[in-house]
Amino acid sequence: MEWIQVPEEGLSLREIRRLTNRAVNLSADVEQAAAAILEDVRANGDEAVRRLTKKFDGADLQDFRVTEEEIDEAVASVGEDLMAVLREAKENIEAYHKEQVRKSWIREFRPGVRLGEQYEPIQRVGVYVPGGRAAYPSTVLMDTVPAVVAGCPSIAMATPPGRDGKVNPNILAAAKVAGVKEIYKVGGAQAIAMLAYGTETVEPVFKIAGPGNAFVAMAKRLVYGTVGIDMIAGPSEVCCVADGSANPKWIAADLLSQAEHDPRAAVFLITTDAEFGKAVQAEMEVQMKQLPRYEIIKSSVGDYAKAFLCRDAAQCFDVVNKIAPEHLEIELPDPESYLPLVKNAGAIFVGKYTSEPLGDYMAGPNHTLPTSGTAAFSSPLGVYDFVKHSSVEIYTEEAFRKISRKVQLFAQAEGLGAHAHAMEVRDED
Repeated sequence: MEWIQVPEEGLSLREIRRLTNRAVNLSADVEQAAAAILEDVRANGDEAVRRLTKKFDGADLQDFRVTEEEIDEAVASVGEDLMAVLREAKENIEAYHKEQVRKSWIREFRPGVRLGEQYEPIQRVGVYVPGGRAAYPSTVLMDTVPAVVAGCPSIAMATPPGRDGKVNPNILAAAKVAGVKEIYKVGGAQAIAMLAYGTETVEPVFKIAGPGNAFVAMAKRLVYGTVGIDMIAGPSEVCCVADGSANPKWIAADLLSQAEHDPRAAVFLITTDAEFGKAVQAEMEVQMKQLPRYEIIKSSVGDYAKAFLCRDAAQCFDVVNKIAPEHLEIELPDPESYLPLVKNAGAIFVGKYTSEPLGDYMAGPNHTLPTSGTAAFSSPLGVYDFVKHSSVEIYTEEAFRKISRKVQLFAQAEGLGAHAHAMEVRDED
């Protein structure tokens, strides 16, 4: 773990970005490869999807849609204990996200002028669920339940198959719980292409959500404009603000829980207590050797673990806000009192018993979060990602005539005579 002594004057945003950079920018090689796949699927449809699935996943599929029988088999295989956990998680996620639902409204702003917003769910959305280093049934729930709550009438899910042509049963079980029936055994950039452009057997969508590897992320970036996307998600990260009042064993475990995701995952400890920080570091060294994904954790911690030593809490949260972490844990005395200091974070975990994995699985808020500093300008996935709104404007004749001349003057000032004319013809009649 690299230690950084924060100077009295603090660290600039530029310095923070330099210190926390993980070289996650998508390369020209990745862009070229993803672009070629997108064009192949756009031009060749189902044939390209089959060919690319065989090439990248080793699965030779004629029909890549998951059948109801396959879903039922998956549900039977995972057992009732996991199904019960999935159902409880779904209920928690659903209850939280129902609070995000916005209703259409219209009200009178001025005499004869009614204005409002009309909210509508996106009519068809695609959800990508990764299946590389691990299968994530939690991501199925997190990325589909908000779409269901939003009222999207059509949801298509894509996820990579194994070499045997089957989807991980935990993934299918979670989809069953979420109520998603249209599932495709397609992964990578070819899945994004299939969802964005459609094929002979798959209708295109209007928006794509869900995390993935570098090729998936690049493909999402390249299809943006043809479809909407939720975000470009990079490797995971967690930031913990803690002092000597916290248990170093617990803090170490929380940091390692994110390091196991990816060799490029980042963990940040921010503290005012050097001795406590060293104790956390020592615990990390001990615990990581006992964990099954040791090699991934070792790479993440070795390359991207940082400890910031600050003079006080205010400086700690200044560093937090410049990092803009995906996950933020606050383990200080009276931790909730520090919430007003947090300006940039994807998800905030408050207090020693609010361990980050709670948010990954069972708490209810979404775990698809902005990464790599993007929490400074973007938000967790939510119902609002699956809804759009239109403005509504209603004028009476009296209200129109009262403002018509002003609109004409505005239009004429911009040289738009047809705009002015559209008002004039109504004034004349």
